[in-house]
Amino acid sequence: MTSSEQAATATGEPAGPARTPATEPAAAGPRSLAARAPRVPADRLLGELVPPRHFARESFDTYVPDPDHPSQARALAHVRAVADRLTAPPATGWFRRRRTAAPAVYLDGGFGVGKTHLLASLADAVGTQQAAFGTFVEYTNLVGALGFRATVDALAQRRLVCIDEFELDDPGDTVLMSRLLRELADHGVALAATSNTLPESLGEGRFAAEDFLREIQALAARFEVVRIDGEDHRHRAVTTHAPVVAAGRVAAVVGARPDATVDDFETLLGHLPAVHPSRYGALLDGVGLVGLTGVGPVTRQDVALRLVVLVDRLYDRDVPVLLAGDGLTDGLDLFSPEMLRGGYRKKYYRALSRLGALAAEGAAIAAATP
Repeated sequence: MTSSEQAATATGEPAGPARTPATEPAAAGPRSLAARAPRVPADRLLGELVPPRHFARESFDTYVPDPDHPSQARALAHVRAVADRLTAPPATGWFRRRRTAAPAVYLDGGFGVGKTHLLASLADAVGTQQAAFGTFVEYTNLVGALGFRATVDALAQRRLVCIDEFELDDPGDTVLMSRLLRELADHGVALAATSNTLPESLGEGRFAAEDFLREIQALAARFEVVRIDGEDHRHRAVTTHAPVVAAGRVAAVVGARPDATVDDFETLLGHLPAVHPSRYGALLDGVGLVGLTGVGPVTRQDVALRLVVLVDRLYDRDVPVLLAGDGLTDGLDLFSPEMLRGGYRKKYYRALSRLGALAAEGAAIAAATP
């Protein structure tokens, strides 16, 4: 069973024909994520394939290459050229007879060198109606929600498909994505992907291009690898620490905000199997702050993988988190040492890093709230 299949279960209902707001009935007191059961139609799932909101204002013009690392300027020029090619007017006359394969580019580099910035800029330049942008996990979840053929048919209508953080830790999901990309390429869809690099992996196995090309096999010849050197441009401290707030403080802060939710951690984890991972974004509709009480270690891998997807959606939407729980003294306590050494370690460390950042924002909100 792949990681996507472990995260998803048959209990999630199929996408309905019309959008139902992902909200629970009005009730006294703070809202709860565990009370929500969003129904999400296919057109919304496809419409949400856009860059995360924290990249909404980014473009090629806002990407500033580091002069100490010339590969960044070369990457910028290369991706700009891909955008120019995809947005050029259709050829006419004799030139129409010369069909060339759609471009396929793989941005390979370390943590924080601007790979996602360039990928989001490419999608923006091509246009949201012509480009799809999502993480590797979002595409595998889309296949799970719509079915493989429906996903191919829908994405084949786009001129460009962007895959952020192409993952190689699950053979089943990698084969699925390779098949999806192959069919899209055969339909003339341009492809762009970025490598999935852990923050602490700078300088160690930094470039994943060889692994990527090996895993996508027959499709490898179509991809051009663009390597990007450099340091984390935001000079972020790599941390997996998650600030913890007292449970009483969580209740007070959440009670003061109409856009906040509060849930017991175990209750929320028990609810997630009833919601397909492709709908975790809808689970957060209208939510500006999430409070979690009773937070403690997660011992089952299927549960942990669902939590990873939820953290990714929280991060994409910049939703701060308040964490409370006697069972959590540090972010690393959330997943077992075996999980952090296993095949899905990149997913877990990414989730810890992102949850730590969101929890720091939540703690700051708590400190500023009377």
